[in-house]
Amino acid sequence: MDDIKKMIRDVKDFPKEGIIFRDITTAIKDAQTMQKIVNLMAEEYENENIDYVAGIESRGFIFGMPIAYKLNCGFIPIRKPGKLPAETISQEYSLEYGTDKIEIHKDAIKKGDRVLIVDDLLATGGTAAAAAKLVQSAGGELVGISFLIELEDLKGKEKLPKGVKVSSLVKY
Repeated sequence: MDDIKKMIRDVKDFPKEGIIFRDITTAIKDAQTMQKIVNLMAEEYENENIDYVAGIESRGFIFGMPIAYKLNCGFIPIRKPGKLPAETISQEYSLEYGTDKIEIHKDAIKKGDRVLIVDDLLATGGTAAAAAKLVQSAGGELVGISFLIELEDLKGKEKLPKGVKVSSLVKY
């Protein structure tokens, strides 16, 4: 994974001083790196009989769609409030200062559907934990949660459901 890690640009002091932002745009603009990322993330779950990949807005869409294609399954967008046109269900989660919410269409998942959640980054785990609750509250069987990057020091994995496979290609 070192070759993928080398393609991720570190941007110091973004979005504020003291933060090192892991910029994936340098990795996904390189065709071979992008293909490797998608292939590796998909391979991890190729024998899990996934019905849907659920991508968290917005960078989860970047990886979620091609992973769904590779796994021969459907794609479900997990969106911020007000972005989906039909009836939705939502899950609120805590932010550093306040709360936010994510949504899926009410009819996106039916009981027993096997779902893989995909996003670019696992940091504190709040958004991914909310996505997991959303999938499970809709009746889906959460098979796994897949990330390109995990920031281990932030311990986001601890917020995710126990017994659910969590994978990440690159760890910092």
